[in-house]
Amino acid sequence: MSAVAEDAVGLDAEALREEIKSKYREVATDPHGVHHFHTGRFLAKHLGYDDAFVASLPDVAVESFAGVANPLSLRLLAKGERVVDVGSGAGFDSLVAAHLVGPGGKVIGVDMTEEMLAKSRSTARKLALGNVEFREGLAERLPVEDGWADVVISNGVINLCPDKKTVFSEIYRVLRPGGRLQFADIANGKPVPESAMRIVDLWTA
Repeated sequence: MSAVAEDAVGLDAEALREEIKSKYREVATDPHGVHHFHTGRFLAKHLGYDDAFVASLPDVAVESFAGVANPLSLRLLAKGERVVDVGSGAGFDSLVAAHLVGPGGKVIGVDMTEEMLAKSRSTARKLALGNVEFREGLAERLPVEDGWADVVISNGVINLCPDKKTVFSEIYRVLRPGGRLQFADIANGKPVPESAMRIVDLWTA
């Protein structure tokens, strides 16, 4: 995240990250607790994910899912495609993508929360999936080589990043020429006062 973007709104980006980590740490370790958003199988069904495939997954693979929509519904992934999941959380969208691209494809999930990464990695091992891996990193500094991905997906994450220009630049960097971005997110149609943008709690509430 650039210092210029942080200074422009007077937001402490590191404090925001720590608050986001705290909230999603709870979703990883206590998925059935009280959260201000829906999670798990109920949410996956509500957002239109394939019922049969979701039913085939163990609870641990679905219970911490906390997306806002279904980015994979925008266009079907093809067998053999390479996918980056920005803000992969507990790995649900990455697991769905790994199923769609098949053994000849590859999925890299990127997340900054240790507990989410531990859960996604454990689930991938449990399911013996060799075509998905999870890397620690930020949306603003993706740990993926230039031009690697056919598709970048993201679900409810970009709205939490103050420096969206850098996030989209990183997505562009890791996409191959002609690659595509499929993301679901929350957008505000009205201007936000700068004073409100400095309040970390409003970013995550």
